[in-house]
Order: sequence, then structure tokens, then C-alpha cells
Amino acid sequence: MYNDLFSIGPLTIHGYGLMTAIGILSAYFTAEYRAKKKGLKPEKIFGLVCWCVILGYIGSKLLYMITILPDLIADPSIFLHSLGDGWVVFGGILGGILGGYIYCRRSKLEVWKYFDLGLASVALAQGFGRIGCFLAGCCFGTETSCALSITFTNSNFAPNGVPLVPTQLISSALDFLLFFFLIFYDKKLKKRDGEVTAWYLILYSAGRFILEFWRGDLIRGSVGTLSTSQFIGIFTLIAGIVLLVLRRKSKPADDGRQTDAGTPQEEAEAIDEIDSPAEEAQADVAAEGEKDKKKTDAESEE
Repeated sequence: MYNDLFSIGPLTIHGYGLMTAIGILSAYFTAEYRAKKKGLKPEKIFGLVCWCVILGYIGSKLLYMITILPDLIADPSIFLHSLGDGWVVFGGILGGILGGYIYCRRSKLEVWKYFDLGLASVALAQGFGRIGCFLAGCCFGTETSCALSITFTNSNFAPNGVPLVPTQLISSALDFLLFFFLIFYDKKLKKRDGEVTAWYLILYSAGRFILEFWRGDLIRGSVGTLSTSQFIGIFTLIAGIVLLVLRRKSKPADDGRQTDAGTPQEEAEAIDEIDSPAEEAQADVAAEGEKDKKKTDAESEE
């Protein structure tokens, strides 16, 4: 595959960067559209995405640096040379979740509602991002004799001329399937806020753990016999299961339209406040009418 798609003067458009940008924009517009449908605050989505992307970038880069810590200590210049590449997706996910949490708290938004809204879009962005990995040749698979393989001929990351398991495309397909499942679950099956978030953690962690057995880029480091991502995936999987159990024990999810407008009781009180002046005016009219009637009766008696 070719990561350099085309050039405009001195500017070269890279497949990885292009697909990442498409993924982020798709996630943003999808989340904004769904926020409108669910009665949330669509004007808050841009800020939410910015916080998630920035903290996600930092988390992804930080975890990558941890995986190459011995090399980084030996040659600190690696940090500057790898600013444009070298990521660990789980670091990005954890950093993005932290960024989303901080933004929701600062903006006084209901965390679980916006997490459920956003994490489906995260899966969509990841699907496009993995296509970018395929174009660049990073995140490649192990050697295979299977007919369903991919052979790179011009990659700076994957070994060229060797049939490999197409882990990037498999991961992309799984991410897109996860996106559609989360959308379906949110519409048809969700009973508590936070359940979509839990299922994202469970399904992504489980799928990633299994797919890691066919990953060939060992530079990402390991913890014992497990890759770094498998090791982290165990904890995110457990966190997802615990979250699902706890959220299902919480109060049922209400209509998103009540989130930003207020609770049903608050809405009723607001309606009462609106109606009160009208009721008072009607009472005044009735009182004046009664007063005029008594005056007319008194004059008749005279």
C-alpha cells in the first residue's frame, strides 16, 4: 500500500492522516446529529470532541513512549522524531475518556449520557483510522500462508514482499460493526445510561485481545506473554463488566430530552409558573364581574 496519496506543491497528503481526519469528522457530525435527535446539547459536541482528541493524542503518545522507554532513555531524541507517528490506541482511548469526563464536568453535562453518545462515534472513528493504518502499513499482522492475506510492497513499517494477516482491515471491520451495534443497542435495548459505554469497553477489549495474537509489530512492547494492549485490555474488559452491572442497578435511563430541559417535576413547575399569570388574570376578571353584578343588583333594589 502507499501512504503518500498525492502532493500539492510541497504538501503531501498521507493516507494515514487523511483517514484519521475523516474518522474524527465522521465522529463529530454523527455525534452532533444524534445529540439533536436525543434532545441533548449539540452545541457542546465540538468542545467534547476537541477535549477527547487532544487528551487522546497525549494518552496515545504517552503510552507509546512507555512501551519504548529503554530506547527513549538511551536516545531522548526519539521523542522528537516520533511526534508524527508512534501511537498506542488504548492510550488514546483512556486519554479520550479522561478528556470527555473533564469536559462534561466543566460544562455540567450528564457524563453517562454524553459518554453513551460519544463512544459509538469513537468506534466509527477507529474504523476509518484502521484503514489509515492499512494504507501506511503500520499495525501489521504476522506472516501467513492463508489466501486471505495482504502483501506490502512499499511500506516503511510492515515487512515488504511477505504475505501477512490483514489485521488492519479486520480491526476496521470490527470497529464498524461495533459502531452499528452500539447505535442499535442505544435505540432498542438500553435501559440505563452508561450501558453503551460499558458495552464499548467490553466488546472492544475482547476483540482487541483476540486480534493481538495475529499482530506482528512487536515494537509495541509486552507484559510477560501478553502484548501491552492485551494487558491493558484485561482491565478495560473487567471495568466494562463492572460498569454494566453497576449501571443496571441504577435508576432507569430517562428521555434525553429531559436532560437539558430539566426533570419532569421542574418542567411541571415551569409550566405552573407560566400559567399562573393567566390564571390570576382570569380570577381578576371574574372578581370584577362579580363586583359589577352586585352593584347592579343594589341599584335595582333602590
